[in-house]
Amino acid sequence: MPVYAAYGSNMDPKQMAERAPHSPMRGTGWLTGWRLTFGGEDVGWEGPLATVVEDEGSQVFVVLYDVPEWDEPSLDRWTGLDLGLYTKIRLRVATLDGDVLAWFYVVDSYEGGLPAARYLGIIADAAEKAGAPDDYVHELRARPCKSLGD
Repeated sequence: MPVYAAYGSNMDPKQMAERAPHSPMRGTGWLTGWRLTFGGEDVGWEGPLATVVEDEGSQVFVVLYDVPEWDEPSLDRWTGLDLGLYTKIRLRVATLDGDVLAWFYVVDSYEGGLPAARYLGIIADAAEKAGAPDDYVHELRARPCKSLGD
């Protein structure tokens, strides 16, 4: 079964259950050699969108889901793949049971810009609900961001 790795708001199992109801959470892991960032400031509704980029000294906490073929189109639509906001790539995720090959959505635009405070809060809440380490959640909550009124 194809495995999807979520690093943004889809880390929240409740949200994923709404977007891809037949896709159970498989576990968690780390995407090593990559970092969480934001990009596509000109295409997002509230500013830049979450994405990952290569960075040798970094790692990103991810939640893994088994996604059957009938849930994938719905998840693609929710994510904005059809609108050209994201592209899919396949990467190895380190888990306690060994590496897992998973697909990710990455922003199909330039890195840069500050995310909206509300959006960053949603991602931090999702990471917390998924069981991310406290220091990872704290780092998310401490990231620079902007209010929508800026």
